[in-house]
Amino acid sequence: MLPYETRMTRHAELIREARADELARAARAARRAARRTARGSGRGDQEGRVSDSARNRFGTAA
Repeated sequence: MLPYETRMTRHAELIREARADELARAARAARRAARRTARGSGRGDQEGRVSDSARNRFGTAA
């Protein structure tokens, strides 16, 4: 292959790879948005999660 053909082939591969990455990024963002809306829609509250660990609820032992 001539250097020009090699460069054009590599250029096309990079464009395809960039489009695939962009599609994957958009899919991740859509899944994240769907999780966020599903998480808050059932309870009716707009606040974030609060930790319910026993460590925070009880004082230290004497």
